[in-house]
Parts: sequence; C-alpha cells; structure tokens
Amino acid sequence: MRPDCERCGADLPAPAPGAFICSFECTFCASCAEALDDMCPNCGGELVDRPTRAKRLLETHPASTERRFKHA
Repeated sequence: MRPDCERCGADLPAPAPGAFICSFECTFCASCAEALDDMCPNCGGELVDRPTRAKRLLETHPASTERRFKHA
C-alpha cells in the first residue's frame, strides 16, 4: 500500500479510507481520482476504492514507505 498520492503527494495512510488504486496499484487521493475521472493516467485503468488494512495486520505486514509523488 503506497503512502501518498502520485499526483499531488497527499498522505494516504494505510488504515484510512479515501485512497483510490488501479489494478497496478497506482495510488491517488479522492480529489485527484475525481479530477482524473476515475481513470489511471499511467495505464488507463479504472481507479477504485483502495481497501483499508486492519491495524493488527499493519503490525506484521506494514504498508510501503516508498513515496511515488514526483515533484513537478
């Protein structure tokens, strides 16, 4: 689970709702997904709600810390 929006850099914590992903797990915040008309700009796939990860599972299976936002 990526920790940030690839388009604007907004933080997207794994246990929080509001993130959208495509089938390749490109990750965007709700505002950016809406602006992109729910289509991934990288692959053209549909952006859907990213599931949250249960807190107990985050302890043994932590989310990624690698940020994907590329400052323009």
